Formats: sequence, C-alpha cells, structure tokens
Amino acid sequence: MNYLKAFFLGFVISVGSEMPQAVGQEMYIKHHVVFQEDGKYAGWPANHGIWGWGDELLVGFVEASFKQTQPGLHTYDPKTAENQYARSMDGGETWTIKDAYSQGQTAWGHDNNITPDRATVPAVLKEPMPDFTSKDFLLTFLRHNNHDGPSHFYYSKDKGAHWEGPYVFPNMGTAGIANRTDYHVEGKQTLSAFVTTAKSNSKEGRVGFVRTTDGGLTWNLISWITAEHGGFDIMPSSVKLDENTWLTTIRTRLENGQNLISSYLSKDNGNTWNRLKDPAPDTGRGGSPPALVKLKDGRLALGYIHRSDFGSRVHVRFSSDKGVSWSDEITLRNGDGANRDVGYPRMIQRADGKLVMVYYWNNAKGENTKPYRYIVATIFDPEQWK
Repeated sequence: MNYLKAFFLGFVISVGSEMPQAVGQEMYIKHHVVFQEDGKYAGWPANHGIWGWGDELLVGFVEASFKQTQPGLHTYDPKTAENQYARSMDGGETWTIKDAYSQGQTAWGHDNNITPDRATVPAVLKEPMPDFTSKDFLLTFLRHNNHDGPSHFYYSKDKGAHWEGPYVFPNMGTAGIANRTDYHVEGKQTLSAFVTTAKSNSKEGRVGFVRTTDGGLTWNLISWITAEHGGFDIMPSSVKLDENTWLTTIRTRLENGQNLISSYLSKDNGNTWNRLKDPAPDTGRGGSPPALVKLKDGRLALGYIHRSDFGSRVHVRFSSDKGVSWSDEITLRNGDGANRDVGYPRMIQRADGKLVMVYYWNNAKGENTKPYRYIVATIFDPEQWK
C-alpha cells in the first residue's frame, strides 16, 4: 500500500474560481494496489465498467503475461489476455479478484483471448432483460476490436457475481460498433447508452447515443454526438444532469495528433448536441479516456491521465456549473517513474463522499524497479477543492 501526502508549503494554489486551499493543509490522497503480480501485465479498466453500492465496488480489467519484447506501447502477450473483476467491500481499500470467465463471461473478445474450445458465440437476445431499476442489475459491453467491432453484452442480476450472455449488440446502421460500458437506466425497460462506432472508413471512431425501450430486444440510434474527422472521438464517459439534460466527455484525437478530452451537452434528452469548452485540452502522448462523475453535492468531477514518456501524471478537474467551465488541473499523482503505458481510469463516489479512481500504472522508469503494469485505486476527498 502506498500513501501520498501532498502539502501546500508556503504558497496558495487557487483552483479555478473556487476558494483556495488553506496554506499548509494536509491533503487526503491515498493509493492502494488493486492487483499486482510479478510477471503479469494488468490494464485498461476504462475498457470495462465500474459499479458501486455504498462501500461495495466492482471494476473490470485485463490480466495477461508480461512480455518486454512485445512491439508497440503495451508490453504484454495478447494470447494470454483475459478479463478479470476486482471487488472491494471497504470502499476501495482492499480488493479480491475473480476471473470473468468463471462468472459467465465466456465469449471471445478483444484482450479476452478465450480459446475456441472454451468460447461461447454471442446469441440474439430473445427475452427482455430484467428490471433495469433493480439495484442488483448490471450491464456491460465488450468488443471484438477497437474499430468496427462487433460488440456483445452481458447482464447480471446479482451485482456481477454471475453474468448472463453473451448477447449480440446490433450495429444500428453504423459502420460497426466497438463499445465500452457507458449506460444509464431511465426506467424498468428503458436504458440509454453512449457508443463508440467506426467511421465510414471502418476505423475508430465516432460517438453516438442509443436507447432501448423494450429491455434490450431492440436498440435505436437516437443521434450522432460527433462528426467524422481525420482523428477520432472514442470512449465517452457521461452523466445525466436532469430529466432532459445529458453531458458527455469524450477521448478525442485531432488529425494533427493532439490528444484531449472534449465535451458535449444535450438539453433535449439526447436528440441534439452542442460542443462545450474542452475540459482537458492536453492529455499527453497517446491521450486518456475520461472518467466523469456527478458528485452528491452537485459538482462534476473529471478524472484522467496525462501520458508522457518523461513521467505520466494522474489528474482531476471539477465543474460547479454543469460542465460549462472547469477548474484548473489538479495533480493527484506524479513523480514515481511511470512511463506512458498507464491510465484508462474509471471513477466512482463511495459512501463517505470520497472518490475512488481505478486505473493501471507502472514504475518502469525508476531505478531498480519492477517493469510490471498493475491496477491501482487512488482515493481522494473532493471536499478539499470546494
């Protein structure tokens, strides 16, 4: 377990237009290991989902064998990659791990390399999923590749202890859907989701808004949020602000290679969208998906990682005006030798109001440190920046 105690020593940092933190006040920021094992690579919580019931938390990730000679950014052996779930009963302080296959997620997918003799082929859903409003109901989407999919889904009636599926997720007339998990329950049989689709050239990506009103038997593309361009828009993280208002934050890469987080607002229940000021105009080399949470006090919190070959950093920003403007960038973690093979956060607020951000991390740039990637939970108190 690692602890970070950050202090403002002899100076005041002003966070946006909010009140500055008192000089010399100790900050509540703690880092806890979720999963770490020698010889293993663990990553990408943002490709899965996070759920919470007070202090009980559940989050998905990928585990694989570490492979230093693997070409490209990610040092793992794709043939060994399989999905895992981490569950905490104490608000993210300690975690237990179970493999997704034993809990019912048996289909092959991207970074879930189930062998053909063990893999289940996704089927078409024939009966509506159970009551979406049940506190025990969960839904998760997985994909076959990062571009045109296809995607499939599972649902759970018992907080993810067991999963039903896999079920086919339709393309809805798009060039293909490579979906992660960003859904919002609106009624017993009504649910909306933000999806990442392929562009007309079959490459990632464009973001759309879809809805089912019959328990998942049929899905309709309600609107496009982003237009096609030379870069991509992928991996939305979204909140519903009121009965008719939605805010989504999106991992964006421009044609010139710049990486940022963009945001869009709908005031007509997802039918049309307007782009707002970018919450995070620079997320480093490779970029970061967003992790957006609506806090109990009405503010918004946006977690993300700035990826850098010279030392990656973990950040959060806050909004007090429903995403119209955002605070200055607040650093939760840096300076511990992380190269840019990190990030992909998920974030949730636990029972006592503290935020739990789960992501993957490493210390590969440090001297005499292990190169393995691992999953970590950073817990911090948003009250520090009110």
